[in-house]
Amino acid sequence: MDISVVVPLYNEAESLPELAAWIGRVMSANGFSYEIIFVNDGSTDESWEVIRRLREADPGHVRGVSFRRNYGKSPALNTGFGLAQGEVVITMDADLQDSPDEIPELYRMIREEGYDLVSGFKKKRYDPLSKTIPTKLFNATARKVSGIKNLHDFNCGLKAYRKAVVKHIEVYGDMHRYIPYLAKLAGFHRIGEKVVQHRARKYGKTKFGLDRFVNGYLDLATLWFTGKFGKKPMHLFGLLGSLMFLLGFISVAVVGGMKLWHMHTGAPYILVTDSPYFYLALVLMLMGSQLFLAGFVGELVVRNSPKRNDYEIEETI
Repeated sequence: MDISVVVPLYNEAESLPELAAWIGRVMSANGFSYEIIFVNDGSTDESWEVIRRLREADPGHVRGVSFRRNYGKSPALNTGFGLAQGEVVITMDADLQDSPDEIPELYRMIREEGYDLVSGFKKKRYDPLSKTIPTKLFNATARKVSGIKNLHDFNCGLKAYRKAVVKHIEVYGDMHRYIPYLAKLAGFHRIGEKVVQHRARKYGKTKFGLDRFVNGYLDLATLWFTGKFGKKPMHLFGLLGSLMFLLGFISVAVVGGMKLWHMHTGAPYILVTDSPYFYLALVLMLMGSQLFLAGFVGELVVRNSPKRNDYEIEETI
């Protein structure tokens, strides 16, 4: 099979027939063998009934999965990835803001230009400033942290993947925003971008609020930490703990040394325990010890993990 189109959705009943028909026209015009996998993320409208009808009308191309409740876009995508059979996997939103006309070129970039992943870039957007400005800041931060300098829109729903990519990454929580970063961490470095059309929403309303930007930064920090220190937590916690403990120890030594010096010279002095710097130094030593122990415990957890020696082997000869 050439292409699997994975469409996560939540309360998009009105747009589904038009989207399925549009994808079908594009596939037929280009001679692609394909499947459309609709993942219904616990919709409360008629979305699942519409998917059932689409399946009955075209059982050879339409598949559907329905969650019992709303879990989020990442679980929906991860489920779709698990079911996908096509050599190239395309993801797009169900709200008709992503154009299926982009599919042939995305497919070509994967198959002919050798990309592992191609992310859409909605250069011209039909969104208010309250959404576009935070999006620009979010993408700038993601580029800096991930090291993927050529992407301008990490969160674009329209993406194309080589089949091996979606079978080797796990999209969980709200990590769909960072699928290119997840792919990079899994060893897929050929990541490209294509300017795509952004269409105004035709039906319904957006399902995302401003809280996604705050959560997005927290998820990015999590990915950075697990990618850099996931298998060696002592390298972070042990280093920070050792530095803090050493700084606290030196501070205690200085406070004690100053008292001894004042006693030796006959200058006025105060008790060590009357100095606020003594307690600050103790706090540093305690925090340093706790960080060091956290790194030690982290190493024990990693050492006993059944996946501690799981490595992505691309080829064996």
